[in-house]
Amino acid sequence: MRYFYTFLYFLIGFSALPARAEKHSAIPEDFTKGAHIIINSEETVFTVNSIGSGTTKVKTSITILNDNGMHRAKLYVPYDKLSKVDYIKATSFDKSGKKIKSLKSSDIVDVSAVSNISLFEDNRVKIANMTYSIYPYTVEFEYQTTSRNMMLYPLWRPLDEDKLAVEKAYFQVLMPIGMPLRYRETNLPVKATKAVTPTHEVYTWQVEKLAPIDMEPYGPSFAELVPEVRTAPVTFEVEGYQGNMESWKSYGQWINKLNSGRDVLPEATKQKLQAMVANAKTPEEKISKIYDFLQANTRYVSIQLGIGGWQPFEASFVDSKGYGDCKALTNYTQAMLKAVGVNSYQALIRAGDDVTDIAIDFPSSQFNHVILSVPTAKDTIWLECTSQNAAAGYAGSFTGSRHALLITPEGGKLVKTPAYNANDNVQKRTALVKLDEAGNATANVTTVYTGLQQESRDQAIHNLKPEEQRKWLYQQVKVPLFDINNFTLTQEKKSVPLVTEKLELSVRKCATISGKRMFLSPNLMNKWTYTPHPIANRKTEVVREMAFVDEDVVEFELPAGYTLEYQPQEMSYTSEFGKYKATVKVDGQKVKYIRTIEMGSGRYTPASYTKLLEFYNNIIKADNQQVVFVKNVP
Repeated sequence: MRYFYTFLYFLIGFSALPARAEKHSAIPEDFTKGAHIIINSEETVFTVNSIGSGTTKVKTSITILNDNGMHRAKLYVPYDKLSKVDYIKATSFDKSGKKIKSLKSSDIVDVSAVSNISLFEDNRVKIANMTYSIYPYTVEFEYQTTSRNMMLYPLWRPLDEDKLAVEKAYFQVLMPIGMPLRYRETNLPVKATKAVTPTHEVYTWQVEKLAPIDMEPYGPSFAELVPEVRTAPVTFEVEGYQGNMESWKSYGQWINKLNSGRDVLPEATKQKLQAMVANAKTPEEKISKIYDFLQANTRYVSIQLGIGGWQPFEASFVDSKGYGDCKALTNYTQAMLKAVGVNSYQALIRAGDDVTDIAIDFPSSQFNHVILSVPTAKDTIWLECTSQNAAAGYAGSFTGSRHALLITPEGGKLVKTPAYNANDNVQKRTALVKLDEAGNATANVTTVYTGLQQESRDQAIHNLKPEEQRKWLYQQVKVPLFDINNFTLTQEKKSVPLVTEKLELSVRKCATISGKRMFLSPNLMNKWTYTPHPIANRKTEVVREMAFVDEDVVEFELPAGYTLEYQPQEMSYTSEFGKYKATVKVDGQKVKYIRTIEMGSGRYTPASYTKLLEFYNNIIKADNQQVVFVKNVP
């Protein structure tokens, strides 16, 4: 969809007003400590001309301090059928303020922004490269764009990356008299000021001396910590389609306009689908058959042309061609379900493994993907219509545990996608290990992964060839010295999918032989190794994103002639973050190790950080316990 492009468009350059390099020396050293880049000054002016057009003018002066900041000496200005780049200017200066070069029109590269998953796309980008090899140096950029896509107002985030300092930044929005501006302010020391001219209402924001953000381990997302202004229209127009964004309901009504009449299937297809589900006894069986048909007969291809960034191709197009983007495939699936008597709703969502949830209190275009919601008497089944492998009903890390905008006949409605708790995200392992006299071993290991814990294996199964899977497993298996003699990866598609991994390993130095003693670390494959660094005055909350359960049962068979000398006691720890327990049982030449750890997800007070470190350190200590045996000498 075009939503991803929207954010790129408004985040690439929002930095501005020229301030020469010599001004950099006036910035207090403590203010810029740790920075790779300094925004000396920034000015962004967004002027709304009507509900269907507007301009954005950006001026920026940026000092690049080292190689890590060099990317900011390149300016990327995207455009497409609904927008144009009016001009780009740029000048660079060395550390003494002497001009290095001025940008010539011939220096601007204009390239297609078509991705490798796109079939048709009118996205392009102009690139101005002002990089220089001697640091520090300053680059001044100025450019202007004009847009006919006025559902998209700017997101202003002057501190938009790590290791960045901002001396001064300025954002202004000019609205025609009678056209209200909607905005949402976050982490701003000073709120908006408002003025009125004969033609416009003028909203202005300004920040000064923003130091680089110090991201604390297990802290909130970067977006939660920095100053930000979101803006959005009340009424807007895109290529003749007028809409209202004052509420989620009205925004959904505009999406309904775009989708209207585009769910018509050929009669022959309807009859084929109805025959296909004729023996289905429940709605869930019908949904499963339709979803299987979709995955077997279509593929995802991005198609981004004009209003097509939001409007799906007709269901009949996908039916005949066998491909479509997320909107088109979701619309097609909805049409197929409708043909067999199953009701469903499209849902806009911000997809991605590490993205933050949308601002639910600010109706606006914050989405980059479309999925399908199918309500049943038992539950709601979520369908990822772009995947040929996903299990029906599984949202996972890509679209799970966040808000989506359900597009109902009445309009938009916010709903929450499935969240996955510790008992959904399980890693359950059993291992049988046979040791020889030298401490080497053969191991047969079976591990069952479910939910979020199976996703990396899911990717390996569907995207890697067998030999590539073997190489990948060598990177995943946490044993110091080993060879994989054989392996299998199998998957069961469920609403919470399951992958079974079976390994036959040869392990070198599985136990350490020292004289007549054998030292055995019973935790074969799942040692906790990471503890974040201590922080004296923690400022932000502790955030744990994923809850999970790990269960390990490892049985060792020792060579004959060894007697137990030392056996660790049971180790058990409980904290607000989770629970841990490990036990070792010895019966003659057999050792059984049982380890269980359950970690929760959530947000915790800054003061709890020291308790988290204590919990992790206890786990590390317990995981490194050894069992000691002595060989009987005749």
